[in-house]
Amino acid sequence: MEFTYQPGQTPLDPDEKEGLKPKHISTQGELNEWEQLNIIKGARWAQRQLKQDVLDDVFLRKLHKQMFSDTWTWAGTYRKSDKNIGCDWRQVSMRVRNLLENTKYQIEHNAMPPDELAARFHHQLVLIHPFPNGNGRCCRLIADLLLQKMGLKPFTWGSGGHASLVSQSEMRAEYLAALRAADQGDISPLLAFARK
Repeated sequence: MEFTYQPGQTPLDPDEKEGLKPKHISTQGELNEWEQLNIIKGARWAQRQLKQDVLDDVFLRKLHKQMFSDTWTWAGTYRKSDKNIGCDWRQVSMRVRNLLENTKYQIEHNAMPPDELAARFHHQLVLIHPFPNGNGRCCRLIADLLLQKMGLKPFTWGSGGHASLVSQSEMRAEYLAALRAADQGDISPLLAFARK
């Protein structure tokens, strides 16, 4: 199968491509549909886990695995190669743990409003880019879970939800522009988009 990547998507290396479980998939559209079914199942699992500590390295990996285990053999494992985005792959585990601990501290000390905290958490996790693929989707879901744990409604992510940000669209372009603004220190576009 030949993969076609949208702007902002992380290309897979050959070993990662070999990890595709369903061998009947032959187009990017079929892959997107298959992944979306897997993600829905993972999101349902996540809603049953709200009593768990979502700011936990093991939980993050389990979440990714639940979202992509029917699709990829490497689901739930941190990447083992460098990508077009993200830190050096050898730093992923340490950076994830640091982000999770820092976020716990910020919650305990009311460092900022919850929406801003969740948006910044999402952005920082996307920047680390812990997994070979599915980072945006997993990072959006865990940010939503974090908000729910704080007693708030999840983000709307531009009113289209998670699935609308996968394919090329104006909404995806707005989301990516908001992430780039956050890269430059301006979280306000991401915060606005997340609650749009």
